[in-house]
Amino acid sequence: MVSGSVLIAVGVNLFLVPHRLMDGGMIGIGLLATYYMQLPPGLVMIFVSLPVYVIVFFYDRRLFYHSFHGMLISSFFIDVLSDLRGWNLWSTSSSAVTGGVMIGMGVGLMLAYETNTGGTDLLAQFLARRFKLHVALLILVIDGFIVSCSLQTIGMERTIFSLITIIAVAATTHMFSGISRKRQPYTVIGPLDSFEKLQISQKGRGWRLFWRK
Repeated sequence: MVSGSVLIAVGVNLFLVPHRLMDGGMIGIGLLATYYMQLPPGLVMIFVSLPVYVIVFFYDRRLFYHSFHGMLISSFFIDVLSDLRGWNLWSTSSSAVTGGVMIGMGVGLMLAYETNTGGTDLLAQFLARRFKLHVALLILVIDGFIVSCSLQTIGMERTIFSLITIIAVAATTHMFSGISRKRQPYTVIGPLDSFEKLQISQKGRGWRLFWRK
């Protein structure tokens, strides 16, 4: 969870903020507060997320307890690592993609272990669990709506690059959100010396082989 929060913080501060790019969800709202009111984005994320946590508390206590500390930790690192904003040496297009990938990795890792950054990520996870929907798709829809609403604030060019960012976030989130799921054993059938069938399954960090004659 901490590694996911650090990845999100690096993606936001090193790649998005220097080019005034947006992300969706509560991170996006926090970035808007930073760009135009010079408020710490992590602190804004905490306050804006609280109403969502109140709703989830009454309907899904397990999700609430798994998520609340994730929101606090990710918000903390986003503000603590703000000094990274002066280290960006990349173009707007490169930063949009790279920042989106890093944020998506962080969000995906957190979702894989049933926590998140709060706010709309929490809402997306809550809806996905109740209605059997894909959480990455829900995050993409919500984030796209928030970034689109910021068009008049950040301008057309930054909005387009921000949309690229959230697509990168959604794609990477989808890949990493399933990282904790157990891989199913699979069977290789073919001429394997004196063995007719070789079964390979993963256990822990290594691979175990089982064979039958």
